[in-house]
Amino acid sequence: MKPELKPTSEVIEPKRRILRRILAILAILLIATLIWCRWVYVQIEHYASQDQAAPSDAIAVFGAAEYDGHPSPVFRARLDHAESLYNRGIAPLIITLGGDGGDQFSEGAVGKQYLIGAGVPESDTIAETESTSTDQSVRRLAVIARTNGLHRLVVVSDGAHLFRIHEICAANGLDVLTSPRPRVPIEGNTGETERIEHEIASYTLWRLHLN
Repeated sequence: MKPELKPTSEVIEPKRRILRRILAILAILLIATLIWCRWVYVQIEHYASQDQAAPSDAIAVFGAAEYDGHPSPVFRARLDHAESLYNRGIAPLIITLGGDGGDQFSEGAVGKQYLIGAGVPESDTIAETESTSTDQSVRRLAVIARTNGLHRLVVVSDGAHLFRIHEICAANGLDVLTSPRPRVPIEGNTGETERIEHEIASYTLWRLHLN
């Protein structure tokens, strides 16, 4: 006896229901992702547009590229901004952050030497020279702060970078104020867009404990 065959419509309909559910889940995930990215973008813009610098115990400068022992234009802009805050009396100490990444020179050491050359006394500078990421820089900064009895810090970096720095600092028990460095002439809108996209991705990965 041959088995009874179901009508084609009875076979196709369950598959359609499954497909609709999958599409609905994907739509929800897409909407949630867009909302999340928008929220992070708003936070990035908020920190990038406000200079919170106020009297503190130290200024921490996050490292950027250096070329053969000399700071890149972006790194130099961060260091110049930190020096300006120091000269205004915002804090009596500047901490430069960043390892060598396999290079001959570390960002922290290059930053320290640049500041000394600009007139900041060596005794008013500390160089952190081991970190290779923002997360590592913050963790080593927390150690420096505890060791030296520093309770409040002004952190200096690119505007787009500061929201992530602030959140990682908070997670490590650091009380920080953010101060974005001025833009430099070589930058353009494309570079800014790429930086924001990078920060959204990096912050998301950090929150998910994936980096």
